[in-house]
Amino acid sequence: MLDFALSLMSLSVLALIGGAIYLLRRGGAKKQALLMLLLAVILAVNVGIWTLPDSKGAAPVDLAK
Repeated sequence: MLDFALSLMSLSVLALIGGAIYLLRRGGAKKQALLMLLLAVILAVNVGIWTLPDSKGAAPVDLAK
C-alpha cells in the first residue's frame, strides 16, 4: 500500500509542475501556480525521505514492510 501511495505522490508532483507551468505561461493565477510548485516540492521531499537510504543503506520504505 505504501508503494502505491509513493507512486501516486510522484505522479502528483509531475501533474502539479505541469499545471503550474501551464498557469504561469497562460499569464493568470500566479499565486496558485506558485502554491502548486510549493506543494510539488513538499511532495518530492516526502518521497525522497521515504525512499532514499540512510547511512546504513536501509530506506524507511523497506523498514516499514
